[in-house]
Amino acid sequence: MNAMQITAFQDKLDSPFLSPAKVARTLSLQLQDLADSAHVHRNTLTSRPQSEKVQTLLRSILRVLSAATEAFGNRDVALSWMRNEPVPAFRHKTALDLVREGRTEAVVSYLESISAGFVG
Repeated sequence: MNAMQITAFQDKLDSPFLSPAKVARTLSLQLQDLADSAHVHRNTLTSRPQSEKVQTLLRSILRVLSAATEAFGNRDVALSWMRNEPVPAFRHKTALDLVREGRTEAVVSYLESISAGFVG
């Protein structure tokens, strides 16, 4: 994702922090789902969105979204794939499930191999 695309997810234009609400809205998730994924209380998303756990999760989600958009050539397809498509190489878990488990690097590597034409 380039800098212009990242600004769409920032809390405020001059903020270095990503917005949980904007990421949740983009992925059609409830804030509670994000909070559970970050292993924080739901109120943390609004009272302390700069929390390291929250920001790490949001960066991971956007990193996978970027790689998926690159692999599939379409952001809407990438979003649907992240949320809904079981990946056989990962015991039929979705990319979002894998991010929640802290396996962002594995998902990005998988998507890079798809982009290079090695799997898929």
